[in-house]
Amino acid sequence: MTKSLRATIATPGGKAPYVRRLFATIADRYDLITVLLSYGQDRRWKRRLLEMAEPLEGLRLIDLACGTGDIAVAAAARGAVVTGLDLTPRMIQIARDKTGAGSAFGSVSFVVGDMMTLPFASESCDVVTTGYGLRNVPALVPAVQEIGRVLKPGGLFLSLDFNRPRSAIVRAAYHAYLSAVGSAVGLVLHGDADTYRYIAESIRTYPGADAIVELLGRHGFTNAASRPVLGGLLAIHVARRDAAA
Repeated sequence: MTKSLRATIATPGGKAPYVRRLFATIADRYDLITVLLSYGQDRRWKRRLLEMAEPLEGLRLIDLACGTGDIAVAAAARGAVVTGLDLTPRMIQIARDKTGAGSAFGSVSFVVGDMMTLPFASESCDVVTTGYGLRNVPALVPAVQEIGRVLKPGGLFLSLDFNRPRSAIVRAAYHAYLSAVGSAVGLVLHGDADTYRYIAESIRTYPGADAIVELLGRHGFTNAASRPVLGGLLAIHVARRDAAA
């Protein structure tokens, strides 16, 4: 099945419907899985991402691929006016159920939408964030272009995601570990080993932190850089939309 999965997500036409089905399947267990696969570190990494955007008070922030709302809710608690967007309706429903009408969550709303065709006006936000979003889009360039479009000149983009280690040995071990753990968790929770094996396979086709920095630089962002997380197994990207764009 791994070769079949690899071939399916190798092209935008195959990856788009696969990702839609996958995240609809895992939505109700998404919070559990992020905790298990990160050994409880996921929220700490997301806090680190938001600390790089401080101060957020009064800023308009869009969180893409928001999942069940972790980054969006945390940003709202720091004073930002937040919209979380995700492709999966069930993810959005869970995020809305978490926040309800409670004022403790600050100003946060959620919408269903596609990162490659954002339903927001041009130059309408100060900050765009995403956790594990870029790796999952069928095509990176349209997504990056859309992020640049909705950011105000000088606006900040922050992205947390898995990385492709430079060392071939480390990379092979990393892929093997994620594939083995993902297979086991997928079998236990869904009866399908490929459910979370997707993470390892998606990293194989992901260009990695350095290439994302270059991509951002080619599409209207300045001062693009990556910050290693967990020894470089993950990375946080930070870039600003060119003020002259």
